[in-house]
Amino acid sequence: MQFDVMTLFPEMIENACSHSIMKRAVDAGIISVNTVNPRDFTLDKHKKVDDTPYGGGAGMVLMAQPYVDAYESIEREENSITLMMTPQGTPFDNEMGRKLAQYSQIVILCGHYEGYDERIREIINPVEVSIGDFVLTGGELPALCVIDSVTRKLDGALGKIESMEEDSFENGLLEYPHYTKPREYRGLVVPDVLLNGNHALIEEYRHAQQIERTKKRRPDLYEKWVKNHK
Repeated sequence: MQFDVMTLFPEMIENACSHSIMKRAVDAGIISVNTVNPRDFTLDKHKKVDDTPYGGGAGMVLMAQPYVDAYESIEREENSITLMMTPQGTPFDNEMGRKLAQYSQIVILCGHYEGYDERIREIINPVEVSIGDFVLTGGELPALCVIDSVTRKLDGALGKIESMEEDSFENGLLEYPHYTKPREYRGLVVPDVLLNGNHALIEEYRHAQQIERTKKRRPDLYEKWVKNHK
């Protein structure tokens, strides 16, 4: 999987991808992460990539020329998809991450300021993606969320495939509670069922905990899970 990230702050992407699972995936050749800075494509001698909006208003708008030229400089594979990180996009979820993992290349546009000149959308025609109903300073953090989530779904990225299979949302439910040593801490004790070595009972207990936790914390997910398991 190749990720090409268009960003004004490439160090944010590069630094984050040099740690933990993403670093191991890069080192193992499972993913590659390339950054492209639109400032390198601006025709302005001061490397300007934004300007005031036509019609007035607060803030600055990202200019079409440097973003379109930067995008067109990226060599795209046949099995490729382009994403634009924006609050206006389709909400990102685990199912979308699973579908994105089927591509061999993902190009991601990261915005800033008041947003993109609309002609960037019209020319590039990306799939617009949001990670939630809130606004951030730029698209780098959302892009990293997508990269991390998709990377976890690629063969070999995780040490054990069951690590992903037991994650929240993988089966439509939240993850069950975990415990480790010591057995008792500040009066709180690890449930006995986890200590008896009966794997069938442990699996039954954990599944019940997933259902109960999802019902309590995310009733929307619970209702969807019940509907799919009628």
